[in-house]
Amino acid sequence: MTAPATADFRTRLQDWLPKMVLAPSFAVTLLFVYGFIAFTVLLSFTGSKMLPKYDFVGLDNYRRLFALEHWHIAIGNIAVFASLYIVICSAIGLMLAIFLDQKIRGEGFLRPIFLYPMALSFIVTGTAWKWFLDPGIGLEKVMRLWGWESFTFTWIKDNDLAIYCIVIAAVWQTSGFVMAMFLAGLRGIDNEILKAAQIDGASNWQLYRRIVIPMLRPAFLSAFVILSHLAIKSYDLVVALTGGGPGRSTEMPATFMYSYTFTRNQMGIGASSAVIMLMTIAAIMVPYLYAELKEKK
Repeated sequence: MTAPATADFRTRLQDWLPKMVLAPSFAVTLLFVYGFIAFTVLLSFTGSKMLPKYDFVGLDNYRRLFALEHWHIAIGNIAVFASLYIVICSAIGLMLAIFLDQKIRGEGFLRPIFLYPMALSFIVTGTAWKWFLDPGIGLEKVMRLWGWESFTFTWIKDNDLAIYCIVIAAVWQTSGFVMAMFLAGLRGIDNEILKAAQIDGASNWQLYRRIVIPMLRPAFLSAFVILSHLAIKSYDLVVALTGGGPGRSTEMPATFMYSYTFTRNQMGIGASSAVIMLMTIAAIMVPYLYAELKEKK
């Protein structure tokens, strides 16, 4: 083989080698992610029960889904949980980021502590908080052993308050991650802008309200998208912490989908609820991705 031919072969091999290495991963992702998404959408239009059936029933499953009181409870719970979760996480994350941005001593020690909960799985977090909030073995028991006999904390057993236990556990786990996002945004702000504002007489409150927080818009948007995604997918945390109870007071669309698909043998309705969840996530993600790509162009 001549030198030019050898060089041409090496060039083509260098071009194709990354594609050949990535091809198996791409094929697996295409099949087991997007293939099964398409299969779920297909099932949502069939009369599938315990096993898949391919008798087309149109939108019947969706009509039956939205006629179920169980589904409306799940929608109401996710609305309460997601709104509180996103707002509280964003507020705590921002405050922690501003606190660490003051170049305090021990920042290198505190930052991993705030981030540590995110290293745990939601199953571990749910189990730990279940023990902590259980009146028989957790906070209430400890406070009474310390002599505060009148102390009661039974939120996890209360139909009206159990949803807030899930909010507390989710906020505890994710606030440190949101803090890291905001801290990265704060460290990316040009100090010259802040110094110029201080020279003009801006107070710290005005500095953050009119300059810093508006410049953190990308971080706020990213935090909103990620937290919304986590809230909609909140299955493992709910199962570990409350199991959807007491009663159905903490039922979420994710737990609804699982119960109707695998325990009630209503695969068509379960697939329909999964498609609704997918559409909700897409409604959040697609505008975000479009805005990001448009800004880059």
